Amino acid sequence: MMWSDPDDLLTWKMSPRGAGWLFGSKVVTQFNQLNGLELICRAHQLVQEGYKYWFFIHFYLYKFRFPQENLITVWSSPNYCYRCGNVAAILNFDENLERKITIFNSVPESAKSVPLK
Repeated sequence: MMWSDPDDLLTWKMSPRGAGWLFGSKVVTQFNQLNGLELICRAHQLVQEGYKYWFFIHFYLYKFRFPQENLITVWSSPNYCYRCGNVAAILNFDENLERKITIFNSVPESAKSVPLK
């Protein structure tokens, strides 16, 4: 599951890249329940926002949705490959397992330098 990618579906589907699988919200919910987990943290996929909760609970009557928060991708490489323009994130947990996400940007090109010896 960790090397596959989440997608907006319920179960499994072949990846369009031809290798691996896509998995959906039902798979994550079942996996977490069977293993006594609340959250799967993964870092195998670039997300522009630095982190992303994948699946949502929808209240169609009220046109409202909120994240299930049972699967998160955290990407900690800002401006990946010097061309993606993404921000990065770090996910921390305190002693009560409360989550804190810190977002950061890459160092501007003008601020980069070689350290003096």
